[in-house]
Amino acid sequence: MLIPFPFAFLTGAWGFRVAAAFSENDDLKTVSRYLVPAGLVAGLVAAVPGLVDYLGSVPPQSSAKERATKHALLNVGSLALFALSWLTDRKRDRALPLALETAGTATLCVAAWMGGTLAYRNQIGVDHRYANAGKWQEDRGETDDAGALESAAHGLGVNQMKLLHVGQKRVAIGRTGKGYVAFQDRCTHKGGPLSDGVLMCGTVQCPWHGSQFDVQTGEVKSGPAEVKIETYDVHEHKKIGA
Repeated sequence: MLIPFPFAFLTGAWGFRVAAAFSENDDLKTVSRYLVPAGLVAGLVAAVPGLVDYLGSVPPQSSAKERATKHALLNVGSLALFALSWLTDRKRDRALPLALETAGTATLCVAAWMGGTLAYRNQIGVDHRYANAGKWQEDRGETDDAGALESAAHGLGVNQMKLLHVGQKRVAIGRTGKGYVAFQDRCTHKGGPLSDGVLMCGTVQCPWHGSQFDVQTGEVKSGPAEVKIETYDVHEHKKIGA
């Protein structure tokens, strides 16, 4: 986990800056000046896996995508505010650097809260699958390659699922006691990834808010979702890339 380093360095820089302002101790301000660039570098390093998760792990058209975008913008804004505070500190202005670092700390805290929500509510980057769900699997097929459904389903055990990208569509492939099933990966409530949820007795449950759908018909079996999901026939090579 790289997140604690920029958070500790930057909030620490703000804390020393506040202490220096009240005590007029230049040594405390010097500590703050050294902590800021350390926090900026650590923040840029921590942004790399964050960008990877944003592009590859956060489901598109979901509440998590919107939250992740705000989280990223707040983090960038916070780093910019701390960078400005470090630059303006060279002009021996005491008030402006403190104001900038205070604003940067506030945005950093809000971004951290959003990051925690992404990890614990949206479960981005967290392996929480139950024992028999199997390892997380992901595959890709061509836009009109209906046969990709059958090839992707191969090797799944009963009540196991995997995610298949077919063109711009995300399709969840699963196996029930009655055979293989395929349905849209996006939950109709908040866009949660159904392939990352639980499949049991012909019902899939979204990992975010618990909505349940019949994997054969797509009908809602339990809310908060109100709209059914789209299902596909694995064996009839139904075209799904259109």
